[in-house]
Amino acid sequence: MILEERPDGAGAGEESPGLQGCDSLTQIQCGQLQSRRAQIHQQIDKELQMRTGAENLYRATSNNRVRETVALELSYVNSNLQLLKEELEELSGGVDPGRHGSEAVTVPMIPLGLKETKELDWSTPLKELISVHFGEDGASYEAEIRELEALRQAMRTPSRNESGLELLTAYYNQLCFLDARFLTPARSLGLFFHWYDSLTGVPAQQRALAFEKGSVLFNIGALHTQIGARQDRSCAEGACHAMEAFQRAAGAFSLLRENFSHAPSPDMSAASLCALEQLMMAQAQECVFEGLSPPASMAPRDCLAQLRLAQEAAQVAAEYRLVHRTMAQPPVHDYVPVSWTALVHVKAEYFCSLAHYHVAMALCDSSPTEGELPTHEQVFLQPPTSSKPRGPVLPQELEERRQLGKAHLKRAILGQEEALRLHALCRVLREVDLLRTVVSQTLQRSLAKYAELDREDDFCEAAEAPDIQPKTHQKPEARMPRLSQGKGPDIFHRLGPLSVFSAKNRWRLVGPVHLTRGEGGFGLTLRGDSPVLIAAVIPGSQAAAAGLKEGDYIVSVNGQPCRWWRHAEVVTELKAAGEAGASLQVVSLLPSSRLPSLGDRRPVLLGPRGLLRSQREHGCKTPASTWANPRPLLNWSRKAQQGKTGGCPQPCAPVKPAPPSSSKHPGWP
Repeated sequence: MILEERPDGAGAGEESPGLQGCDSLTQIQCGQLQSRRAQIHQQIDKELQMRTGAENLYRATSNNRVRETVALELSYVNSNLQLLKEELEELSGGVDPGRHGSEAVTVPMIPLGLKETKELDWSTPLKELISVHFGEDGASYEAEIRELEALRQAMRTPSRNESGLELLTAYYNQLCFLDARFLTPARSLGLFFHWYDSLTGVPAQQRALAFEKGSVLFNIGALHTQIGARQDRSCAEGACHAMEAFQRAAGAFSLLRENFSHAPSPDMSAASLCALEQLMMAQAQECVFEGLSPPASMAPRDCLAQLRLAQEAAQVAAEYRLVHRTMAQPPVHDYVPVSWTALVHVKAEYFCSLAHYHVAMALCDSSPTEGELPTHEQVFLQPPTSSKPRGPVLPQELEERRQLGKAHLKRAILGQEEALRLHALCRVLREVDLLRTVVSQTLQRSLAKYAELDREDDFCEAAEAPDIQPKTHQKPEARMPRLSQGKGPDIFHRLGPLSVFSAKNRWRLVGPVHLTRGEGGFGLTLRGDSPVLIAAVIPGSQAAAAGLKEGDYIVSVNGQPCRWWRHAEVVTELKAAGEAGASLQVVSLLPSSRLPSLGDRRPVLLGPRGLLRSQREHGCKTPASTWANPRPLLNWSRKAQQGKTGGCPQPCAPVKPAPPSSSKHPGWP
């Protein structure tokens, strides 16, 4: 506690009344915050109970009307859960929604809620698979299984920041390792993966690991949308960060749409993913405009800058019109919240009105030079019915410019009034005061400028304002999420390199065998790393007598696991064995096994094998096989797997036999 010093020395050690009041106020605020957190937790528990009951009824009934009613209730419950969790996250992080430490007001964005999932028990299937296929004690991998389960549990509730993205990506990469190591076309883990639809809240389940990976990838994109919506876009840096986040989200949805077909949940259908991708690109385009648009008090007065802003605003309006048309069509119309469609429509009208407002400012507040006229003419669209050659659109006379500016202001005012009308029609949007504030402020500026230009003796017929040509200096493109940022080691790396030790290969464990050094050495040639391969065995040598064969992989030397050892490390260990020899354990690949070839580039990350197998179980039609281009960490080719795990052994020169010496080191022919 800070002590207050008084000039007379009295009251030393007493607390300042002002500080006492501040401390009391802080305690009251903390108490209110904690009370609100408790209320939110109670509401979340209530919504979860309602969702469980509705889910049970949805699965039990066969009546279509009842299922439709329950699906609507699940959608409502899911929306409430998302709002409650976002509010809890804001309270825990000390963030005041809509306030970012700036007095500027920006139009709200549309963030996407995360898909939710149930707990999953990995223990039984993984232990059984490790014991049956890999020939090891499944109980010895308890620590790895607990680590995987803890990672999945943490992934269910990620924080709304970069740390949450790293958590989701780390789990996603582990799913890639699981797919490469434990799954085959004829084998699945035997687990049901339960996920709730992000848009409707309807539960879905599949046995395919591809469904789990696709759902996690969806959440990576959804979390990017939440990060973008939380940025302070009133400054250029914040607008840039928000734009990148929306681009990453669009990239995640695009990647999911290209690699995941016949999804069991509406939010992962091709139509929904296409609509979400368009929405994210429109919001990224809005961030481009906001990065260029200064506050109203600092608006540029030169004609060229205003016309550029007009074309940028027209580009944003065009993007939102496209999104609105997509959302208004079935089946997307049945999945997307009505408030989203309404907000997109409001934004289309709002940014169209902004385009006309900036053109009016260019006409009324500045005059173009003669050389700038051709550039300015390109801002306007020629009416499609006009057959006459178009002359200069921007008039040079001041009065003509004033009349045309009034016409554009009139269209701006009408558009802003229409945006406010659409805002008032939607009950959810009526509660978003920030949106109404932004549109109302812009309308007041337009009305003030129109009153400034209007004259009592103005009897001239109002000119017709032409449409604005959309154009942008920076067209956002979908960007792939950084799936490598959560890249970590394979949790089950103790099982060995994936190039050999996976469920796709079959092998036989041999040994341990005792190998002694003869006159010509051990009689074998070693090659490659991780694991080291026996490239050749001399007939009649000590290695041949011990039963070692060409093509065997050394997995243990003198009781030490060496699946991840390099060639030099195995050689050093054998040389150190001396006359006593060495104890080796090897694995022999069975003839039915086929090692991955460098030319086989079929993607195994998002399917199609696991997904299509599950489709057959659910009676879905299997489309013709189509293979996407390999992508980093998304479509794991077998060549990529080899690069991560040491790959197939590469040819190297055989080790020459060492001449006999007093140290009795082993030699290789």
